[in-house]
Amino acid sequence: MLLADLCLLSQQVFSQNEKGDWLVDGKSRPAQVLEISPNEIQLTNGLIRRSFYLDPNLVCFDFSNLSTGDQLLRTVMPEARITLDGREFLVGGEMDLKEKGFFKKEWLSQMGNPNDNFQYQSYQVSDITPLFPSKSQFWAGDKKGGKGKKVTFSYTHSRFPGLRLAIHYEIYDDLPLIGKYLTLENKGAKSIHIDQVVHEILGTVEEESAVVGSTDEMKKPHQLYVESDFAFNNSMNAELSNQASHWKQDSSYTSQVNYNYQTPSTLEIYPEKGIGIDLAQNQSFRSIRSYELVLDSYDRERNGLARRKMYRALTPWAMQNPIFMHLVSKNDEQVRVAIDQCVATGYEALILSFGSHINMEDESPENIARWKSLADYAHSKGIKIGGYSLFSSRSIGPETDVISPLTGKPGGAFFGNAPCLGSEWGLDYLRKLRHFFTETGFDIFENDGPYPGDVCASTTHPGHQGLAGSQWTQINLQKGLYQWMNGEGIYINAPDWYFLDGTHKIAMGYREVNFALPRDRQKILNRQNIFDATWEKTPSMGWGFVPLTAYHGGGPDAVLEPLNEHLDDYRQLMMQYYGAGIQACYRGPRLYDTEETKATVIEVIDWYKKYRDILNADIVRLRRADGRDWDGWMHVDPKGKEKGLIMLFNPTPAPIKKDISIPLYYTGLDEKASIREQEGSTKSYSLSRNYEAVVPVEIPANGYTWLVVE
Repeated sequence: MLLADLCLLSQQVFSQNEKGDWLVDGKSRPAQVLEISPNEIQLTNGLIRRSFYLDPNLVCFDFSNLSTGDQLLRTVMPEARITLDGREFLVGGEMDLKEKGFFKKEWLSQMGNPNDNFQYQSYQVSDITPLFPSKSQFWAGDKKGGKGKKVTFSYTHSRFPGLRLAIHYEIYDDLPLIGKYLTLENKGAKSIHIDQVVHEILGTVEEESAVVGSTDEMKKPHQLYVESDFAFNNSMNAELSNQASHWKQDSSYTSQVNYNYQTPSTLEIYPEKGIGIDLAQNQSFRSIRSYELVLDSYDRERNGLARRKMYRALTPWAMQNPIFMHLVSKNDEQVRVAIDQCVATGYEALILSFGSHINMEDESPENIARWKSLADYAHSKGIKIGGYSLFSSRSIGPETDVISPLTGKPGGAFFGNAPCLGSEWGLDYLRKLRHFFTETGFDIFENDGPYPGDVCASTTHPGHQGLAGSQWTQINLQKGLYQWMNGEGIYINAPDWYFLDGTHKIAMGYREVNFALPRDRQKILNRQNIFDATWEKTPSMGWGFVPLTAYHGGGPDAVLEPLNEHLDDYRQLMMQYYGAGIQACYRGPRLYDTEETKATVIEVIDWYKKYRDILNADIVRLRRADGRDWDGWMHVDPKGKEKGLIMLFNPTPAPIKKDISIPLYYTGLDEKASIREQEGSTKSYSLSRNYEAVVPVEIPANGYTWLVVE
């Protein structure tokens, strides 16, 4: 074992036995807003602390990681920066310090308060409320969501009578997590143009001391993971989708080691292309909503578990995980047959895939009646039903597509051409979707796009005010659709990181042509994909793919049809995905073709439902698939009846029989574990001082096995 691993394990042992470990111990750590003095407010939950000084204007002077004892701030910064009617204003107090590499509390007496800053008025404490109404119709591993406390700081400015600016902080129970956003409410007599809003500015402690190197080249502080509801780029990855976090240099920080003052020591959160909208009288505005998760380790698995716990708190709707089929249909009768097969095998939902005969944009009474009839049939059988709609990667016409600011013509979008969601066609598209779901009673929406990084220079589209506001407006039109659907209980598959906006599932990430490869290659590549994609996603947040029929080419060795001729591959592909708690798109015309095939599907679905709770718990990686030796993963749940479930695979042509060390720290067990192979007898294992149990296993050639930890 590497020295670094030993150091990590020693930290974990101390954390669990002495201080408690918030990831496994289940202790209550309630959020609190404390008045330390008339001029000092503190947000804390025992894991993190953020402190504010209120006089003569508000500043945040302390952001502490209480698990490690580390301070995250090197200096004091304004609370926010906002540009209104073409002029920039700071929110809160300022400090013109000679030293910005560290901060002493007594320096608060030097705080400045320029008259042109927004002035703090008062604060109010309340409970955290949901981001938007949400309704659950499907099985979920955890529906509760996070709770905690919210503090709202109110500000005014003499230049804008009637304008109320508020900065909202949310600190969560049992999590080292703080949310922040800014709102404006215009009760004044005139409209105000919002050019830009930077709602978070932090002067952070730097990660390294590099004499040379640019801001982009150097490491960002590892203790602070930042995510926001301004995310897109079709990467299926949260970090790459994050479009709002900007790590910057601070040239006024003159004691830094970097010779050109380029250490990434300042975090600002804002939309790079600005807001660009008018705030009319009696209207309100909300900024990007961002979340700061404070990490206590360099360990990727531990940090991934922290992020997954964050998602369970922030996006409980995304913990729903229905068992669905992806039907390719040509007529209504095929839909009814597929519904009947779902009933027979224990599936819970049917999605009409791309290439099917559904058209949600057809508002004719005949089309609505047709799909309502099929939805009614599905519901009468206890099956949910949904369908696919393409938005982005198509061209509607020059009057509706996004207009490039470079050429003044259509083109230059994420996929070359795309309709503008703020065009008349785009607004009508949103209306038609709401109409379809309202009238038919459909339960699931699979939306291919939008990809709201697109900007539009059109001056005639009714949904946005020229180029400046086009990105912001399109994003918020999309948010409105997804949040309305979530409130109606409609489940949403979408191809970008829109979880904070109400979507439920995203692809795990894939190369489509890989599903045209031979099945033996697909099996190993799929397990690699599962292993790599669940560092940050919970099982319910990602979907995989199983081509029952041809997809992006490929020969007979790539597909499963005829199903009865490839039962071993069909069973293993199902066991890989269901054994990871991940729903795959089983794309084809049917789930089974013979009674033997039907029995196989029922067997796997029954197994999945028996262990559904633990299979939807978070994954800890054991060994990545490489085709040379065993590979596998383990689900862990310290609160569950089953503390762990282990999936092991053998890609080789000979049985594998060996002792495997299983790391059980995140099961919450500390001395002994009861482990059984499949439905066999239970054996007791003593855990080593680094929480490992050595278990003898035998994995069949080209096969798999599974173990339960209790």
